[in-house]
Amino acid sequence: MREGKETNKRQKENERDGKGFIIDTEECLSHNVKYEGDTIHASFVVIKSDSGWHSSHEGVDLVVKGPSGDQIQDYHDKISEKFEFVASQKGVHHFCFSNRSPYQETVDFDVHESHFAYHDQHAKDEHFDPLMEQISKLEDALYNIQFEQHWLEAQTERQAIVNEVMSKKALHKALYESAALIGASVLQVYLLQRLFERKLGMSRV
Repeated sequence: MREGKETNKRQKENERDGKGFIIDTEECLSHNVKYEGDTIHASFVVIKSDSGWHSSHEGVDLVVKGPSGDQIQDYHDKISEKFEFVASQKGVHHFCFSNRSPYQETVDFDVHESHFAYHDQHAKDEHFDPLMEQISKLEDALYNIQFEQHWLEAQTERQAIVNEVMSKKALHKALYESAALIGASVLQVYLLQRLFERKLGMSRV
C-alpha cells in the first residue's frame, strides 16, 4: 500500500505559481508544461497603475503561446481575466503581457497546472485504485480552491488601491472647495466693509 501511494503521488502532479510584477512596455513569463493534455488554469489582475487616474488605456494585453510558437489565447485592454486551456503539447508555454499605457502597471499573475495520469496506468489493486483516484481528484479540487482564492485576493487588493485613490481625490476636492469657500467669504466681508465705508463717507459730506 505504501508503494501504491508513492506511485500515485508521482502520477498526480499539480503546479501552482503566483507572480506579481511591474510592467513598463512588455513582460513575458514562462511555464513548463510537463504532460500533453494537462489543463492549465491562469489568471491576472492589474492591481495598480502609477498614473493614479483612470485612463483610456488602463489594462494590459496578453498573448499565450505554446512551445512551437502557436497562439493559444489572446486578450486586449483587460484589467483582469481568468481562463483555462488544455495543452496540446508539453513544453514551455509563454505568457506575454503588453502595456500600451505610458505609465507603469503592477500585475498579479497566477498559473496552475492539473495533471491526471492515473487512468493511463495498469491497476495493481482493484479495491485500492478507486480510492486513490478520489484522493487525487480531491487534491486537485483543493488546488483549484487556492487558485480561486489567489484570484479573489488580487481583485480585493486592486479594489483597495482604487478606493484609497478615490478617497484621496475626494479629500483633496473637499479641501479645495473649503479653501475656495473661505476665500469667497473673506472677499465678501472685505467688499461689504468697503461699501459701508464709502456710504458712511458720502453721508458725512
